[in-house]
Amino acid sequence: MKRWIVVLAFAVCVLPVAADEVTDWDAIMFQASLVAPATSPLVMNRNAAIVQSSVFDALNGIERRYAPIHVQPAAPRGASRRAAVVQAAYAALVHLYPAQAATLADQRQASLDAIASNTADENSESIARGVEWGQNVADQIWAWRLTDGFTPAPPPFLGGTDPGVWRPTPPAFLPGAGPQFASMTPFAIVSPSQFRPAGPPALDSERYASDVAESESIGSLTSASRSADQTLAAKFWNASTAAYYWHRIALNLSAERHFTLSQNSRLLALVSLAMGDAAIACWEAKYHYIFWRPITAIRATDDPAWTPLLITPNFPEYPSGHSTVSGAAGAVIAAYFGDDASFTVDSNVMTGVTRSFDSVAAATSEVNDARVFGGIHFRSAVNDAVSTGVAVGNYILQHALLPVHSEQ
Repeated sequence: MKRWIVVLAFAVCVLPVAADEVTDWDAIMFQASLVAPATSPLVMNRNAAIVQSSVFDALNGIERRYAPIHVQPAAPRGASRRAAVVQAAYAALVHLYPAQAATLADQRQASLDAIASNTADENSESIARGVEWGQNVADQIWAWRLTDGFTPAPPPFLGGTDPGVWRPTPPAFLPGAGPQFASMTPFAIVSPSQFRPAGPPALDSERYASDVAESESIGSLTSASRSADQTLAAKFWNASTAAYYWHRIALNLSAERHFTLSQNSRLLALVSLAMGDAAIACWEAKYHYIFWRPITAIRATDDPAWTPLLITPNFPEYPSGHSTVSGAAGAVIAAYFGDDASFTVDSNVMTGVTRSFDSVAAATSEVNDARVFGGIHFRSAVNDAVSTGVAVGNYILQHALLPVHSEQ
């Protein structure tokens, strides 16, 4: 059963994320992502996968428990695990956010000083070896992803004018965002089209008519059929990136179960890989089907003045990006903690607002609803999207970061 809580601005919202170098630097990553210009939700999926791949391969290169993501385990003997994590995360973030290098360097030094203060477990030589190894891994991950097709960006995509075909939407009428993601090299799945959904319903079908009617009614800016809680849900899930929400959910659950540094690293790596590849799979389908948004469809066929609750994102409608990556993250989290795990998630943008759920499925269902409540998606696009995301997440679980020894 879902419920929502609004905490007064002067109150403290305490969520149970436990502190270690993996979780600390995951939080630093999201802080960096908000510095203007803030990282887009789509690009954040790639960035998080790069950072967490660097962290995982750095730590795994010392422990050698799992198959690596990209960098073969070759850490020098005696390298500090904690220092390797810090340096890998730091170096990856400097690659991604070079303008923040000075701030990141200060945060790195604070982390390394904290490690050095624990002389019972660490010494200067161990820390130095960990730093050297973490840098090595982050640089290899960065070199790998520099050839994934993210850059250079292709020419502006403007869609078409035929019925059902996407075209730039108000208010900014921007060209389609992220078309390069449609053909980008995945992190772990075989190809971008591996899990392509069946496609949007035909324009003359009952399913399409039902989709339009629902979005037009409940997704309107002035809808009388949308409740206050449904409006809040639409705004909540739209306020921050999906990566932030699902990392928080994963770490809240891991804190309750007292996960170790190593367990947190593998958990976040799997969630990040699943979301990174789900974004690629979703964008392949978006630019394959090039389906129009509710604002275009409704204004063209019924109400020329219709306006959605949320500003329509500037890329094709089918399938939903948020629902796809949420389905992928949810599949990993459900595999770890059970689908009936209950949790609360906050927003790093809507301060003091949280959403609480009694299962992973309840959260992904609300994500689906929220995109329709916001008037930016049709029901078919969110339902098919979450199925695609779950398929990607399950593939990642079955093929990535597998134990080297069967007893682990």
